Amino acid sequence: MEVLWAPWRARYVERAARGETRCIFCEAAKGSDEEHFVVYRSRHSIAMLNLYPYNTAHTMIAPLRHVPSIELLNDEELLDLFKTVTLVMRSIRREYSPHGFNVGINVGRVAGAGIESHVHVHVVPRWSGDTNFMPVVAGTKVMPEDLRTTWARIRRAIELVLREE
Repeated sequence: MEVLWAPWRARYVERAARGETRCIFCEAAKGSDEEHFVVYRSRHSIAMLNLYPYNTAHTMIAPLRHVPSIELLNDEELLDLFKTVTLVMRSIRREYSPHGFNVGINVGRVAGAGIESHVHVHVVPRWSGDTNFMPVVAGTKVMPEDLRTTWARIRRAIELVLREE
């Protein structure tokens, strides 16, 4: 079995469990795109890079409304959220040519939600052989690209995908 593991994220999750963090999605919705690595804004959702990515271009899409579960979204918000998810996937596919994706929602702490008060969808591009010995042996994930470069590339790809529609 292949395991998607991110030990470098533990510090954030521990702080969040103690209530020492603000909602990153609400902060990003109010702040600048560049400061918060926001790659796209729609009427009801926001897409931003994960600061603790499992892989290059790991993006999180959240509704603008602060709710803990997708069950609490209305139809318009739900449709907008998943249209944004597919836009992000098409854009990442265009720019990075991944071999696949992990797309998921963790609802509740026991399900793995690091930010359980604001539901969000993870879009994680995957490539054959994208896991190696570094996370296992050294507890370190090697990212081939810095977040600022990834942010610019995905934003540009989103613009191109939107023009094609």
